[in-house]
Amino acid sequence: MNLARPKIPRRTARRVGALLGAAALVTAATTLPTATAAGAHSAGCGKQAAPSGDYTVTSGGLTRTYRLHVPDNYQSSKAQRLILVYHGRGKTGAQTEAFSDLSKLDAIVAYPNGVIGDENKQAWQGAPYSADGVDDVQFTEDLLDQLEASYCVDTDAVYATGKSNGAGFTGILACRLADRIAAIAPVSGAFYIEGTHCAPSRPVPVLDIHGTGDTTIPYGGDGERDLPDVQTWVRDWTIRDHCDPDPKTSQLGDDVLKFTYKGCKADVVHVAVTDGGHSWPGSDATSGPGYVTQTFEAHELIGAFFKAHTL
Repeated sequence: MNLARPKIPRRTARRVGALLGAAALVTAATTLPTATAAGAHSAGCGKQAAPSGDYTVTSGGLTRTYRLHVPDNYQSSKAQRLILVYHGRGKTGAQTEAFSDLSKLDAIVAYPNGVIGDENKQAWQGAPYSADGVDDVQFTEDLLDQLEASYCVDTDAVYATGKSNGAGFTGILACRLADRIAAIAPVSGAFYIEGTHCAPSRPVPVLDIHGTGDTTIPYGGDGERDLPDVQTWVRDWTIRDHCDPDPKTSQLGDDVLKFTYKGCKADVVHVAVTDGGHSWPGSDATSGPGYVTQTFEAHELIGAFFKAHTL
């Protein structure tokens, strides 16, 4: 597969075209088979729930923190989707909530915080600069246990997304917690090569979003930092998910190419933003350096993809 295309010039987003492109992209996502399972109610159903706010959970002998968004329409008798959102290196859950708009989705959304690693910056397991000895996979399980015991969660509809280092960590979760994570959607992912074999217990749906002009986590990879090129990372998931090798390609707006793989046991979709920077598509807030496309809203596309998939 070759994602190289004639270079589309960067231009200021035109709002009408952006809205049409966003609608087309989200509509395309929702043509995936819609999950029909009734869902599995967690132990927190029927309990009085705490409101949105900042909370702690103990994991690995550490007191870890996270920000939680509980939707206004939350009912303790109705199982809700749960989305875990992992920030980039040196950022926080609160900052990621502010630029991502993921709290606009009809779901419980948790924004955990990483542990301080190299250069006094919070980071996630799997990166060369993350804190030594911290097991963020176990932390994720402990966080899920707490949330599922406290809120009415559909345990068949738990998802992971994030940006940069946090996005890379969602790939690790897909490899190791496929029994609890229904699908992942990394944005500008830093997929450092750990040298370990990824063997998920089931095929995992993957939506990957990355800018071709990202200079922080280059689209073509960086061998000196053990960063694979994005095409290779996506291709590896098409192999794990038993997809046909050649994707269906579509273009939306001036600056978005969408690659949808067919014949998969779990859907794999890659969205390449031409000239896109290390940024969150559709964001009106500062989300990272470089060009920010307005052709689609990342939170809408991610929400539609997650809604279409359950365990």
